[in-house]
Amino acid sequence: MTVARHAAARALLADPLTNKGTAFTSEERDRLGLHGLLPPHVGTLEGQIARRRRALEALPDDFHRYAFLRELQDTNEVLFQALIQSDLSRMLPLVYTPTVGEGCQRFSEIWRRPRGLFLSWPNRDRIADILADPALDRVKVIVVSDGERILGLGDQGAGGMGIPIGKLALYTACAGFHPAEVLPILLDVGTDNAALRDDPLYVGWRHARVRGAEYDAFVDRFVTAVGTRWEDVLLQWEDFAGANAYRLLDRYRDRLLSFNDDIQGTAATAVGTLMSAVARAGGRLEDQRVVLVGAGAAGTGIAELAIRAMIAQGMTEGAARGAIWAVDRMGLVVAGQPGLTPAQAAIARPAAQVAAWTRDADGAISLAEVVRRVRPTVLLGTSGRAGTFTEEAVRAMAAGTLRPIILPLSNPTTHAEAHPANLLAWTEGRAIVGTGSPFGVAGVAQVNNVHIFPGVGLGALACGARAISDGMFLAAARALADAAAQADALLPPIESLRDTALSVAQAVAAQALSEKLESRPPDFSNVSWRPTYD
Repeated sequence: MTVARHAAARALLADPLTNKGTAFTSEERDRLGLHGLLPPHVGTLEGQIARRRRALEALPDDFHRYAFLRELQDTNEVLFQALIQSDLSRMLPLVYTPTVGEGCQRFSEIWRRPRGLFLSWPNRDRIADILADPALDRVKVIVVSDGERILGLGDQGAGGMGIPIGKLALYTACAGFHPAEVLPILLDVGTDNAALRDDPLYVGWRHARVRGAEYDAFVDRFVTAVGTRWEDVLLQWEDFAGANAYRLLDRYRDRLLSFNDDIQGTAATAVGTLMSAVARAGGRLEDQRVVLVGAGAAGTGIAELAIRAMIAQGMTEGAARGAIWAVDRMGLVVAGQPGLTPAQAAIARPAAQVAAWTRDADGAISLAEVVRRVRPTVLLGTSGRAGTFTEEAVRAMAAGTLRPIILPLSNPTTHAEAHPANLLAWTEGRAIVGTGSPFGVAGVAQVNNVHIFPGVGLGALACGARAISDGMFLAAARALADAAAQADALLPPIESLRDTALSVAQAVAAQALSEKLESRPPDFSNVSWRPTYD
């Protein structure tokens, strides 16, 4: 056998997009020169799944299972996806929340092989050349992060790459994108996490974060290069710090087909869940009083989409805004407080309205006081702070409403506002509860963005949307609520995520058509990859 043939055989096995492992047939081994490089057993995909599942479950904890699955993904994409899709409810927490949080924190420890692109500040003049790689010709979906606000864990620097990798694994598993059509990208502009910079294992650029005009120019160079490289691509912004998240979304949402999942995806998931919960409680959306704990990018995004949904039900904008009470680190968000972002100011309460309310020693109006005064029907958390939903506040809420809707959405589980078992106990089992990460508590749904973002991306690309509007996200939220109603549950089951993604995609494409944002009739037939060996 020639040197070139030997090299080609090894390259075939080294590429996760072409490697079949023991499932290469005898004929393929003859033709491709694989004899000796593989054990003699000729296996099947089903047999490989069983072998990998046994190895997976023998590992001591979920972090090691996460690392195992990442290694499998970098070895054999078909087998990785086949294993994931064989048991989504079991595998989802391992490839994404909550385990991905520790995966990001320990990313440098487990990094083995290249996946995606690290576009670092020192290589800012090479971005276009890096993207020019012919191996990227098929890319349709990019998830990009700069690693500054990873879940509730803060600045993880280059370790933030775990989020784009995890999100795109779900684009494939739930929306049928081929693994070659998705591209994770980390914009490495340094990290302000000194522990990472001092860690000898850290794989990122060891420098304080680049900020200001230089940061903006770097991001603009990246967006320009993406728009030049691909004519039809979706860019999903992920886990940027709050101020940058809104700013970049506003700057680029009409320049490149893009959305921010923390702001818009979280909002659609939460509002869709809220619609479902209100229906299960036998109420109406326009009658709800919502206390929102956490007024960052996610929380304010939820507030604005909820207001939009209430207006669609016939409420005036003033009445809809009056139904939302936002509580942040400084207590109730009140107009005139120093340091409010524009998004926070838009949902702040007038100072005169709360002038007589009780304040603590720091002058803040606490969550307990807000609950006592507002008597909310909905308590929703995106604070990233464990224990924020206190027993006192929850019991007071439950005293004022028969079916309290309580959604502690912060990730990972260690940062959830309350444990769902406690919420059920404090409300005598009357609460409708959904959490951002899975807790394994019966009757508690996982309010995960995976119900929304794969379908939004699929729908926008299928109809050639020129932009993704807020109306398209509201349509996605309604589609999620409809799917939940059909399943007679707070949310549709994880096992039906493919069906949910298609329903969301169809609703998004229909809304794009109604807003004249589409460029062609939607076609969902071309994005239907499933993990099988050709």
